[in-house]
Amino acid sequence: MAEGVVHLTGASWDSEVAQYKGLVLVDFWAPWCGPCRMIAPVLEELAAEYAGRVKIAKVNTDENSEIAGKFRIMSIPALLFFRDGARVDQIVGAVPKPQLKAKLDALLA
Repeated sequence: MAEGVVHLTGASWDSEVAQYKGLVLVDFWAPWCGPCRMIAPVLEELAAEYAGRVKIAKVNTDENSEIAGKFRIMSIPALLFFRDGARVDQIVGAVPKPQLKAKLDALLA
């Protein structure tokens, strides 16, 4: 597991996202997904850069289909943004790091 990136399961969702006070970026991904593998190092860098301000988490959709179903994840990677447990935004697809930083900065402002 990458430093600063939390791997979520159905059991940890409530404590790590739903009840968390602050901003959480959740990456819905799968091991077989090429774009998911491309964006993974970017998320690890963001976890370090935004440590203490944004929690970066990942949900393996193959292993946690109930969470993916709850949020109607149809395409991956899907990046969902939560503030104080409520979904506030999303990005579908692999996007460049500057775009992710701009989104995080806007949500933190």
